[in-house]
Parts: sequence; C-alpha cells; structure tokens
Amino acid sequence: MLDIQDYPGPAPKRFEALSYLPQLSDDEIRKQIAYCAEQGWDCVIEHTEPENANTDYWYMWKLPLFGQRDVDAILAEAELCARQHPEHHVRISANDRYRQVTAFSLVVRRAA
Repeated sequence: MLDIQDYPGPAPKRFEALSYLPQLSDDEIRKQIAYCAEQGWDCVIEHTEPENANTDYWYMWKLPLFGQRDVDAILAEAELCARQHPEHHVRISANDRYRQVTAFSLVVRRAA
C-alpha cells in the first residue's frame, strides 16, 4: 500500500495515458494533432476547472472542428481557449466519425 500515489491537489492529477509521461513539448503536441488530422478524425477543443477535471463533462469550446485538417488552425483555437480561460485546463479530443468513438484525447494546457 505504500506504493499508491496520493494526489494532494488538482495540479498533479493524471488525465489520460500520456499524462504519465514527461510534459510534451509544443512540437510533440503538434505531431500528435497532425496524426489525428491524418487519420481524418474531427478535433474538439474542451476546457474545465481543475477541480472538475476528472468528471466526464468538459465545456466545449465553440463547435467541433468538423473537417478541419490544418494543424495550425486547431492549435490556434486551443491557444485562444487557453487565453480566454487561463484558470482552466484545455484539452483536444479527436473523434472518429466512422467508429463513433473518441479516438484521442490530450490535455494541451494546464490551468495557470
């Protein structure tokens, strides 16, 4: 039982598989989003308060970016969301419209 991790506050919490790795650089995040675009997945920008980050519901930023394959445009929307909500976590999720599943999800900005 001594090996169990304790989370004293909202900052160190883990949100997805990639959060157990060292923080991704902007270039590595770009590569992940480029992969989503190459797969034809539709990206969605979401945000939430740190204390609600482990719930299933995050606020959607605008509408899903249906058909948007320009990585710069997707990242620009995520950055705009982060600037509008600096106290929120921001994530990008990618939905596969054929399998009707969320194929990818990554927290790209943590609350300031």
